[in-house]
This record gives sequence, C-alpha cells and structure tokens, in this order.
Amino acid sequence: MTSLKVNLGPRSYEILIGQGIIERLLDFLSSKRYSQAGIVTNETLWDIYRKTLEDISKKAPARLFIIPDGEQYKDILWFYHLHGRLLENGFDRRSVLIAFGGGVIGDLTGFVASTYMRGIDYIQVPTTLLAQVDSSVGGKTAVNHPLGKNMIGTFYQPVFVFIDTEFLKTLPRREFLAGMAEVIKYGIIWDRSFFNYLRDNSKRILNLEHDTLKEIIKRSCLIKAEVVSRDERESGLRSILNYGHTIGHAIETVTGYTRYLHGEAVAMGMYAEALIGFLKSLCPKEVPELITETMKALGINPYIPPDLKTSSMINSMKIDKKSLSGRIRAIIPQEIGKVNLIEVEEGLISKAIEEAKLKSAPQA
Repeated sequence: MTSLKVNLGPRSYEILIGQGIIERLLDFLSSKRYSQAGIVTNETLWDIYRKTLEDISKKAPARLFIIPDGEQYKDILWFYHLHGRLLENGFDRRSVLIAFGGGVIGDLTGFVASTYMRGIDYIQVPTTLLAQVDSSVGGKTAVNHPLGKNMIGTFYQPVFVFIDTEFLKTLPRREFLAGMAEVIKYGIIWDRSFFNYLRDNSKRILNLEHDTLKEIIKRSCLIKAEVVSRDERESGLRSILNYGHTIGHAIETVTGYTRYLHGEAVAMGMYAEALIGFLKSLCPKEVPELITETMKALGINPYIPPDLKTSSMINSMKIDKKSLSGRIRAIIPQEIGKVNLIEVEEGLISKAIEEAKLKSAPQA
C-alpha cells in the first residue's frame, strides 16, 4: 500500500493506492462521524460491484444514488437531479458524498458536493485507470455543455482519494487504453524517464502486471500532486496538465460526447498538438514520432478520423477555457518532458489536424 499527499494547506488530502483497500474507506468514514453518506455511481458499476456497494451502504451506512453510464449524462440536468435526491433524503452540511466510478462520476459528484449547501465533503473512489491517474486528483469538478466540455464547474478538493487497483481487473480493455493516454501525457509534460519507462514496459502494462500498474499509477499521481500543490487553481503551471485537451475537448464536443472516450480524444489531441509544435518549429520531428510510436505500442490510436469537420473543431476551441478573447491557446511540447502554453493561429491548427487525418486514412 502506498500513501501520497496533495499539499494544499488546510485543503491537503491523502491518496491511498493499493489492493483491496475498501475497508480503509469504512475506517475513514467512521473516524469522521458524518451525519450521512451518499454513494454516487452508475448503472454499469452497480451491476458489476453490487455486493461491494451494498456492503459499503450497510456498514457506513450510506444511501446509493445510481445514474446512467456515459459522458452525455455529465450535464446540468443530472447535477440538478442529484441535488434533489440529497434534499429529499435530508442531507445536511455534515454529510459526505462518495464518488464511486470513473471521471464522469467523479466530476459530477465533486461539482454537486461543491455547491450543495455551499459545500460538503466528498471522497473519490476511482474505478477506471483514467480516473485513478488523473481526474480523481486535483479538485477539478464540472459538467458539460453542448457547446463545450467541462465549461460549468468549480475547483473543489476531495477529502480523500482511495485508489484500489483491484477495480482494473474488471475494466474493459477500451477504458484501460483510454486511461493509458493520460498516463503517457505525464511523461510528455514532466518526466522523460517516465515516458521511457512506459515505452520499455509496454508489454507488461498491456498484460496488466500488478507491480507495473501500481508503479505507473503512483508515478502519475506523484506528478499530478506536485503540479496541483504548486498551482491549485490553474493560474500558471497547472495548465500543462491540459496537454492534448484543446483539440481533444473539441473532438468530444463535435461528436456529442458519445463517440469517443475522453482518453481517446486526448490521445488524438496530443498527437495533433505535437504536430503543431513541429510545424511551428518549437520541437523536432522526433517528438510527434516518439509520441505516436509509444501510443501505438500501447494500443492507442493517435490519429484524427477524416470525417470530423475541422472548422467545427476550430469553432469549439474558440470557447475553450484555455482560449482568451477568442484566440486559441494550447499546450505544445518542446521536447519529451517539457511543454509550454502558447497562442496558436487557426491556420496552423487546421494544418496539423488535416495532417493527423491523412495519417488516419487508409494508405494507397
């Protein structure tokens, strides 16, 4: 079992990583003596983990709130629905919410917790690789809008993060690979040695070897905790965590949040944004080539499909949170392990996207 800390003064919290650590969650709840606990999860996880969830709900005790599974349900309507359920069940300021699920559940539950009675505690129990290495740590909460991803939300830190690697045994392969895209991101933005570790251990990762998985989760969380501890509210350094997300979010938005998993869209965005770096002479050709080779070694598609309309993606990027006065900004790599936030011309973005599409098209 590994314990890490996100250092944010009075908002600091622990990340616990291990196997079979749900009992520690019950110990934590008991020590805090909350007036009520509520578990937010989705229908798919309820089917898989019914016994675990029922055990927690009886021992905690806690009420269960089950919503449909899918990014399209991370919206203001389900946010409003959960507020209603909390009010109906008499939740007060000494209550706690537990986000049991992937990024959708974590983002939505955190946003509800941050706004219910002006803020109650919440705990992250991430069940997907992507949530374990990224969205459960750092306190970003949000819901989507048809015009933009995560445009409505808050910065609100959890009080604890319980990462149980046992959950990865039931994770669909597609979800696992989507999470690996975010893992690769940490190597590109921060740590070349970690990037090399991922390349050298791709077979062990794809075979789900426990020690290797625990290592990549730990190192990803260490990087994220370090960045968030230095810049909690994304006033500077933390923006590097958005590498791949300017174009990735646009892909999710123009496809209605239903065609691609978040990590799949981010993978395409990382490749295209690396191409921007090369086209802008900010990085050598080796950088996008290394990124694509590593993604492919880990079973991840880095290419944008030809049928997506580039102009629609550009329009979406203009209202992205990273843009200023309609001018598009993106995180661009200079080398593996170092990136910068820069303003990018629309024509250059279009050129990079079209090149990424050409790579996706069948070769004659």
